[in-house]
Amino acid sequence: MENLIITSDKHQLDIEYITRFIAQTYWAKDRSLETMQTCVDNSLNFGVFLNGKQIGYARVVTDYAQFAYLLDVFIDEKHQGLGYSKILMKYILENELLKNVKVWRLATSDAQELYRKFGFTELAKPENMMELMR
Repeated sequence: MENLIITSDKHQLDIEYITRFIAQTYWAKDRSLETMQTCVDNSLNFGVFLNGKQIGYARVVTDYAQFAYLLDVFIDEKHQGLGYSKILMKYILENELLKNVKVWRLATSDAQELYRKFGFTELAKPENMMELMR
């Protein structure tokens, strides 16, 4: 795994690759390149590169102190099952900019076991949560 690099440098991200992958997911079906660029521009991004080629991505929306929301986490199917998602999660949660964040949130329909390994649990009081969907 010595050829694995994770970077927060937006300029190294392959936005077209990210958009193609994200647009095929259940959580962001048909997200456009323009929308994905807006997401990248307004988030702390983490690109995962193996031998110089992007194989994964995640982003965090945060105030860097109290709250962080983890989104759009993926590792390309060809590279899944090799531990890269665990490395990415560890990297994000130990990131210097995020180390003091008190409350982390995320939503997933299929990766609960991965996130449990990092201390995430179901909401203690989901009845207190609200949302506005547009």
